[in-house]
Amino acid sequence: MFPYDNLFLIDIETVPQYPLLIDAPEETQQLWADKARLLKDGDRLTAEELYERAGIYAEFGRIICISLGYFHQSGGNLKLRIKSLYGDDEATLLNDFARLVNSGERQRWGFAGHNIKEFDIPYLCRRMLINGIALPKSLDVAGLKPWEVNFIDTLQLWRFGDNKNYTSLKLLAHCFGIPSPKQDIDGSQVAEVYYADGDLERIAAYCQRDVLTVAQLLLRMKSMPMLTEDQVEVAG
Repeated sequence: MFPYDNLFLIDIETVPQYPLLIDAPEETQQLWADKARLLKDGDRLTAEELYERAGIYAEFGRIICISLGYFHQSGGNLKLRIKSLYGDDEATLLNDFARLVNSGERQRWGFAGHNIKEFDIPYLCRRMLINGIALPKSLDVAGLKPWEVNFIDTLQLWRFGDNKNYTSLKLLAHCFGIPSPKQDIDGSQVAEVYYADGDLERIAAYCQRDVLTVAQLLLRMKSMPMLTEDQVEVAG
């Protein structure tokens, strides 16, 4: 049996809820100022200067892109299919995501990605609840035992129980000879590309490269050959 059946490979892209802090409602500005004082560099940078980091906090950010990939067999060959959901309306985006995860015969998908246990999955769940969207069964893991939660995190796999260091996806890709997913932009530039350029398709392409890199990394960690270009399908 293929080790990664019934598994969504996932990556999300997030931005601050407003282009600048001054654009936010007054109460939000104050709440961010309270948060900013607790952040690293909060003692020397203003809340306005720190607002570019707001996108990584579900209370102050929002999701603009979710890329999903899954392995499947076609003609006896392993394939990876990637699809991106993206847009300006977060509620619509998250509803589309929930319908996709809830669809089909599979009652509980698993999820895989890099640092998804600390970022992507919690962020998704928080933003869905804030938007009044019921969590898909695959993400509603409250009360489950650890071995009942099917989340595969390549960051955790690489740690082998060592929690001292964070290893980026870019570094792991380099170590395994996988093309870097950060060829065009990286996470720190997503908000600028979104608010200054409005280029959601460029952001989606970047998000898809992260999903492909995770797929290649999972295969390498199982001592399996990497996917070739003709084994990767990107849905329109």
